[in-house]
This record gives sequence, structure tokens and C-alpha cells, in this order.
Amino acid sequence: MYVLLLVLLALPSCQAASEGHGWAYIGTKGEKSWPKNYEFCGGVYQSPIDIHQDILQYDSSLQPVKLNGYNVSPAESFTLSNNGHTVQMSLVPTMQIKIAPFHYTASQLHLHWGQRGTQKGSEHCIEGKRFAGEVHLVNYNSDKYSDITTAMKESDGLAVLGILLEVGPFNPTFEKIISQLHSIGYKDQSVQIAGFNVQELLPKRLDEYYRYEGSLTTPPCYPSVLWTVFRNPVTISEEQLITLETALYSTDRNESVQMTNNYRQLQPHGDRLVSVSFREGVVLTIALACLLGVLVIIAVTCLLIRRKRRSKKSSDSRNVAYTAAAGVEENTSKV
Repeated sequence: MYVLLLVLLALPSCQAASEGHGWAYIGTKGEKSWPKNYEFCGGVYQSPIDIHQDILQYDSSLQPVKLNGYNVSPAESFTLSNNGHTVQMSLVPTMQIKIAPFHYTASQLHLHWGQRGTQKGSEHCIEGKRFAGEVHLVNYNSDKYSDITTAMKESDGLAVLGILLEVGPFNPTFEKIISQLHSIGYKDQSVQIAGFNVQELLPKRLDEYYRYEGSLTTPPCYPSVLWTVFRNPVTISEEQLITLETALYSTDRNESVQMTNNYRQLQPHGDRLVSVSFREGVVLTIALACLLGVLVIIAVTCLLIRRKRRSKKSSDSRNVAYTAAAGVEENTSKV
């Protein structure tokens, strides 16, 4: 955290340097060029990362994520828009989450995906596996900051919920978003959709997740995010995924550049550890590793004992003195 605070002290100068620059996932303004125009993108505590066993630690203090106000009345509405990088849905300020010790107010959610035929478009990976897509539900620390613009520049400013997507049964709640994509096919187009229960976009188990300190996954890449990536993916149908992968363009009608592969490449985890809220899997892995270690020790011990016995037998055989057998007198007496 100390390193993170030092990094954020440089924010005003970095922000000024990055004003006026655009960005993309490919081309001259693609990911490789981000650090030139957005200094934080080449810094520490960057996201996404590959979440794997070597960096996991169980934390018994982690509690289930608490959601408030997520069942939004149909009388209210969300704005669904194409910002040229993703599809984004604005959220209402009555939606909040509690991650001790702070309350966070919902700002927006957006999606990341790959291209048709790959089913690989998530930003975070689990044990090297990339999922079909990923939803990010962005919240800001409303206990300390008045709005998301201010909060995103602070080390404790944001909390993002990451929901991994995989292909499976049709998802009626996601269809409320996907069915409207044809209305916002081009950059800067938007549409209003009726409120619904946003919690239905999340996995049922809100008590099983990975948590770590990271960053925004797009420029300006501020390292201000407390990430909560849920362990269990949510399913959407293959048809829904294809619509997501093919319906949107990152440009206006004049250019028609399809919006695909809008995910950032994995970033170094450095010295960061990822806390996990569940024992299953983590403890099992440790137990299996211990068992394997015991078996290796037993195997080596048995091998050494066997070699020692063979060596002793060989030594004994070399020290044996052989003598001629005594003659047996033949009995020639007769009855």
C-alpha cells in the first residue's frame, strides 16, 4: 500500500501528460502504446492478472459481498451505450455494496469479450484459463469521495466486482442487455432500458471470490481498484455470446470497425498476493502437496534402505570362507 500511495502522488502530472490522447486495443494506439501516453499503464499494481495457486492465501475475515438496492424498479431506467471500447450500462446511485470498512456506490457496468469462434474474452484468468467474457461492475467509495471521477484517482477509491462468463444455458437476465445491442451498434449511440434486478447478473455464491489490489484495465490505468473476482462463472448461451461478439462497432457508420477482443493482456502480479474467501481447493492443494512430499520422502527412504541391504549382502558374500567337505566312510557291513 505504501508503494501504491507513492505512485498516486504523481497523478496530477501524469494526468496532464495524458490529456488529449486516445487509445485502442490494436493499432498505433493499441495496448503497447498505452504507457507512453498513460504513465500508470506501465506502472505497478496493474490489472488484470492470472489468478493461480502460487499467489493465493486464505483469509478467514473475508465476508460475503453485501448488495443493497440491486433490485431496480422497472419504473427507473438504465442508459445502455456504446462508448467505442465496450457496451456500458449506467447504474443508479441507490445501488450499493459493503466491503468493510467502506460503502461503495454503483456507477456503471461494462463487458469484455473476444471474437467469434474462440470463446476467450475475459480479462482475468484462473489457473491460466481465459473465459468467454467478463463483466465489471464498477463502484466508488462514497464514504470518502463525492463522485467516481474523484475516487478513481485515490488508492482506496474504487471497488470492482468481476463476473466471469462461460457458455452454457440461455441467460434471460443478460438478454435484457444483449437484446438491445442492435440499437447501439455504433460508437456514441445509446438507448434507455427498464430497470431490473441487477443481482441476477451475478453468481449465486457471493461468498466465494478472489480479492486483490489492482488497477483499471483501461487507460488511464489508475491503481485504485479493490478487485473482487467471483469464483463461479455465470453462463450465457452460445447465441448470446455470438451476438455480443458481432453486434457492436468501435467506430461510426462510416468506418464500421467491429468491436472484438476488447480485453487487456495479463499483467505481472509482482509481489502481490490474492486473498481467497473459501477453503475448498486451496486447502486441498496444500494437502495434496504435503501428501506428495510425504510419499517422496517414503520412496527415497525405501530406496536407501534397499541399497543398504544389497550393499551389506554383497559385503557378507565377499567375507565368507569356504572349506572342503569331510569324506563319508562307506558302510560295507552286511546283515
